[in-house]
Amino acid sequence: MQANLREHIEKIIPLTDDEFAFICTHFSTKKFKKHQFLIQKGDPVKHSYFVISGLLKLVYTDDAAKEHIVSFAMEDWWESDYYAFFTQTEATMSLECLEDTEVLCFSLDDYKKMCDGLQKMERFFLEKATFGFLGSQKRIISWLTSNSKERYEQLLKQSPSLIQRVPKSLIASYLGISRETLSRLSS
Repeated sequence: MQANLREHIEKIIPLTDDEFAFICTHFSTKKFKKHQFLIQKGDPVKHSYFVISGLLKLVYTDDAAKEHIVSFAMEDWWESDYYAFFTQTEATMSLECLEDTEVLCFSLDDYKKMCDGLQKMERFFLEKATFGFLGSQKRIISWLTSNSKERYEQLLKQSPSLIQRVPKSLIASYLGISRETLSRLSS
């Protein structure tokens, strides 16, 4: 499990064994069952999660109780309600397991200690945040400029394994289309 984290971090920054040992002191391991929540709307957000195994969905539920899937997170991904995590406010979204899931997680205090104690981690988290921001911008632009077929094709290209692991109703919700439209697109 820690080997997965080290490999992930070292895609961006090199680490000595001592540096990685320091990083590991700030993470804890948690296991969740399918349909279990890591975060529920209205609760404090205590952790940021690195997915070792499993699949999660981050969902915003509007005032009409309609669920909007913001993202999916699978192995080698980070996920949380980051606004609530960094501002230490109540969650505006929920994070739920779509499969049995194992994660490594850290608190905001641990995040700060890692960054203060090892400048390399500041660079790592900055790069992860930058690419997350770029991905969000790309998704917004896709929503504004692409039709449902183009969004579906982009998802197939970017995350082909997701289509096999996620029910079509959730894929449709993520793409902002009906289940029937998704069926037409995928046939």
